[in-house]
Amino acid sequence: MCGIVGAIAKVNVVPILLEGLSRLEYRGYDSAGFVVTKNGLLDRVRTQGRVAELSKLAANSDKQGFSGIAHTRWATHGEPSERNAHPHFSERKSKIAVVHNGIIENHEDIRTELKKHGYEFLSDTDTEVIVHLIAFKLEQEKDLFKAVCLSLTELHGAYAIAVMEETDPERIIVARNGAPLLIGVGENGNYIASDTSALLQATRKIIYLEEGDVAEINTHGYRIVNCLNNHLGEPVERLIHESHLSNESLELGPYAHFMQKEIFEQPSAVGNTLEMVFNAQSISPNLFGSEAKEIFSQTKGILILACGTSYHAGLVARYWFETVAGMPCNVEIASEYRYRDPIADPNTLVIGISQSGETADTLAALNYAKKLGHQYSLAICNVPESALVRQTNLRFLTRAGPEIGVASTKAFTTQLASLLLLIITLAKLHRSLSADIEQQMIAALRHLPVALQHALQVEPQVKAWAKKFSEKRHALFLGRGVHYPIAMEGALKLKEISYIHAEAYAAGELKHGPLALVDNEMPIVTIAPNDQLLGKLKSNLQEVHARGGELYVFADADSHIEESKNIHVIRLSEHAGLLSPILHTIPLQMLAYHVALEKGTDVDKPRNLAKAVTVE
Repeated sequence: MCGIVGAIAKVNVVPILLEGLSRLEYRGYDSAGFVVTKNGLLDRVRTQGRVAELSKLAANSDKQGFSGIAHTRWATHGEPSERNAHPHFSERKSKIAVVHNGIIENHEDIRTELKKHGYEFLSDTDTEVIVHLIAFKLEQEKDLFKAVCLSLTELHGAYAIAVMEETDPERIIVARNGAPLLIGVGENGNYIASDTSALLQATRKIIYLEEGDVAEINTHGYRIVNCLNNHLGEPVERLIHESHLSNESLELGPYAHFMQKEIFEQPSAVGNTLEMVFNAQSISPNLFGSEAKEIFSQTKGILILACGTSYHAGLVARYWFETVAGMPCNVEIASEYRYRDPIADPNTLVIGISQSGETADTLAALNYAKKLGHQYSLAICNVPESALVRQTNLRFLTRAGPEIGVASTKAFTTQLASLLLLIITLAKLHRSLSADIEQQMIAALRHLPVALQHALQVEPQVKAWAKKFSEKRHALFLGRGVHYPIAMEGALKLKEISYIHAEAYAAGELKHGPLALVDNEMPIVTIAPNDQLLGKLKSNLQEVHARGGELYVFADADSHIEESKNIHVIRLSEHAGLLSPILHTIPLQMLAYHVALEKGTDVDKPRNLAKAVTVE
């Protein structure tokens, strides 16, 4: 959610700010703005809408400057509008500008207090209290860096901020607590951003700020202090990392949308994720960290914490953990887990799953689990230097590459592949998996990229279905057993980008209520693998067919489900065993994508949604 870019350099930074914002558009936003120093003044431009409109305004007014901060806003407090867009100003004495990601939970109390001191509020945002609070502290401290540090002690919530002062244009002050922020170190200047991709145009040398860090950048360098234990901060050193993210991975290439590109990247993304086992005779616990063997040996159960698509991956994994490893597994929606009183077992391995590794609810749930007494944690994540990876004992990187489309695709399938590796490892350590079965599973994983490539070939048939779906307002998705969470994921994808209301049910639940919805206007999407529940599923399909429902069935080639009136069938490969849920994901993603195309929605940036949900 939201995006921050900042630069202080020996050249005009406006193109850098605008290019950085365009690279952050995938995160989701509804307004944008920037401010630069020009002739000793802070010069601001803001707009409701896209970065392209902001670029036009900047060009028309010839905006230039050697330092500046920029922002894309996803509305939380206050409607999407120009007056609520960042940067926000405080202008009572020295003019100060702030951009902010996150939520300030005690903004109402601070606003009330600042109004008593004569500060006027011009927006509905929680962010405006930050800039006025810094201005208030600056009247006492006379130094912007100290004023920022003192202000942070009064802010409750999550934030990443960047601050500029009109009378001190040679530096930018930044701070991080609960929202990602990084520094880019360059030859001609220094930079800040909420995402590495925003800075590849200028530098690949990246410093990831940690919780409580406050930093200052200028054209010559930077300094960092940490304010967790001292409100004025203790100087700290942070490592400089060389980013290997390629510009090509952030470009569309021959595809119409990033979601389309990312659907078709899944064979290679899964192949990259599984690369370390392709030439191995067995799977080593060391894939998950140096302490993994010791921790896994003591693990008696699993707790998975995740949100959205990652939660669905966890639900699939629950079936695998119990079937393959013989290990109890509980899967929790992270935003709910942290607000109840669960029983902690110190021998339970807590697994946090997140594409970005910055999902606020998942991070908070992980920290809550630790406070309850859980000793061991593992991150499954796509971003190496993310907060989730840094806060767990063990980690596994999915190597999906950048995922720009808001609706997750390749992150999901690589999460499933990673979880299966983990399950095989635990099953072997706990002696519930023979060497022969392990070899069979490794062989199946080696074949998975090829199988995914074959699954992509059903696209022409899916496109034909999409024309019919685009006229519908509601849809039901059905699955049984391990494929029920895949039905949930399919329904989520359709909702996210086509705005068609869709619900998923375990097929056996039809007769307990949802069957009342079935008529000839309600398409029923069904996942029909040739597994032990196929007979039960066929009976459920007959219940729908007998009531005039129209069925759209994704079946295995050997499922023996025939087309007839109101029963449409797309056949995948023969049943893929444990890997079947991964393969059946592909056509569901394609269905959502092509329905969205038919409806003319914004596929990569659906309304009201953000890619990285860094607020509660």
